[in-house]
Amino acid sequence: MNRLTRTILCAALMGVPGIGAAQNLDLNVSGGSDDLRSELKDAMSLYALADAEETTPQALIAAAQADYERIVAALYGGGRFSPVVSIKVDGREAAEISPFEAPASINTILIEVDPGPRFQFGRAEIAPLAEGTEIPPEFQTGERAGTAPIRNAVTAGVTGWRNVGNAKARLAEQEIIADHPERALNVRLRLEPGPRLRFGEIGVSGNDRVRRTRIREIAGLPQGEVFDPQEIADAERRLRQTGVFGSVAVSEAETPNADGTLDLDVQVAEQKPRRFGFGAEVSTQEGGKLSAFWLHRNLFQGAERLRVEGEVSGIGTDSDEMDYALRLTYGRPATFTPDTDFFLTAGIERLNEPGFTSNQANIAAGLTQRFSDQLTGSFGLGYRYIDTEDAFGAREFQLLTAEFGAIYDTRNNTLNPTGGYYLSATGTPFLGLDDTESGLRFTSDARGYVGLGAEDRFVLAGRAQIGSVWGPSLGETVPDYLFYSGGGGSVRGVPYQSLGVTLPNGDFTGGQSFAGVSAELRATVRDNIGLVGFYDAGMITEDSGFGGDRDWHAGAGFGLRYNTGIGPIRVDIATPVTGDDAGRNYEIYIGIGQAF
Repeated sequence: MNRLTRTILCAALMGVPGIGAAQNLDLNVSGGSDDLRSELKDAMSLYALADAEETTPQALIAAAQADYERIVAALYGGGRFSPVVSIKVDGREAAEISPFEAPASINTILIEVDPGPRFQFGRAEIAPLAEGTEIPPEFQTGERAGTAPIRNAVTAGVTGWRNVGNAKARLAEQEIIADHPERALNVRLRLEPGPRLRFGEIGVSGNDRVRRTRIREIAGLPQGEVFDPQEIADAERRLRQTGVFGSVAVSEAETPNADGTLDLDVQVAEQKPRRFGFGAEVSTQEGGKLSAFWLHRNLFQGAERLRVEGEVSGIGTDSDEMDYALRLTYGRPATFTPDTDFFLTAGIERLNEPGFTSNQANIAAGLTQRFSDQLTGSFGLGYRYIDTEDAFGAREFQLLTAEFGAIYDTRNNTLNPTGGYYLSATGTPFLGLDDTESGLRFTSDARGYVGLGAEDRFVLAGRAQIGSVWGPSLGETVPDYLFYSGGGGSVRGVPYQSLGVTLPNGDFTGGQSFAGVSAELRATVRDNIGLVGFYDAGMITEDSGFGGDRDWHAGAGFGLRYNTGIGPIRVDIATPVTGDDAGRNYEIYIGIGQAF
């Protein structure tokens, strides 16, 4: 047998003054590939000591003795069950050297490994299994043997029983025999399902300010019902989503109760109840925007959230006035059901938009329902007062609103997705008071993402938006219910809300319908650096349902992304590709997260 030898010199392994350390660390692997040698190096603690500033002979002897087991475990994991391992310290086998009799200095440590042949599964049996349990396909006769497929098979078998209520299912017996002449690994695993259990008492520990009764309500564990590990995962998710707890864990009692129930303990660690923050955003057309918020996470000791936020936008633009907003949001989790949250919002706002200016006040209350990990819905009732001036003059509007919304989200990352899609739809029927007309406003947003290449180096992203208002005429529609196009949220490269409806007298206002599409090609050029090319287009029509005269515009450009732990920092440069300004003007947009 030819021996491939790889020698690694680690002259930096110096001991403390007066005590020498190993000057040569050699690894010889018979018939091994570079990948195998790399795996063994990663598994060994001797190589980890190579970077230590001070390494004593005693530490090297202890590491060498531990590395026998580490090397064998790594080889077993790769399906090699007849290895021969030798670790010699200055010619002596490390296993025979007492750590208390370590030499004053070590010159050479030689590791010799004969990994032996790879084994296949001869027999691969696991029983009994719960109905519907799927065992990993790599655990079957003829497949490459290894410890990982065995562990995965046990995990799948135990999980299958737990999913049907047998919470204490376990591996009761295992028989693993290596047939060296046949190079086969024969495995027989026997599971012990244990009894089918129900959820018992729900204890709470670690809480400080949040009441235990509210923690149980939010967790929503169904006491008395058949044990289900998904219920535990949902309980942990609900508690984390409140934002009140820094850590959440649900632990099971070691022993079931005599009545067939299993007690649980909900362990939590609370975060500080108060928090504040601020943000900034800038674009060449919309100007700068500053925002700040103050948050109380546990207002009435029931994980209720109160958030007060303010915003000033339009900073540095040519406009005479800036926009101001002050909003209050109250949220209460686990209202009526564990997955139903109550919300109350109120706010005042000053808007100075290209097509109108207005002073507004609003209040609304409603419920948000989580139907699954991907699907959420909401319903709310509210009142709005708007004092506005636009192309149709100075007017007042009063509305009673009902808002129905749904979001279906399968994106793998909300700030930087590389796969999945996002669908949202919102319908807002409104009843006009004091001569205000009634009607319905509808909006929808669809986004999709496809990753291409190794590790999704390239991503194709697309977006489509539509919206329309039915009921009132154009001149009787609340100005901020009308649609405009242009700017960072619709068509980059053209001025903010520059596309709308031009009336016969030359005045400018929004349209009753909008459609927009965007496409991006995102490429990762380095670990934290990405480039983006994009094209946006938008259309506005004068009438409901995309009737009447219509106009559209488009913009294109490129962007730079710098990935951070909280999402990519975005810088986009865009220019119009339609109209008289095509290719002449440009807009710059800066923010956090992808454009969509």
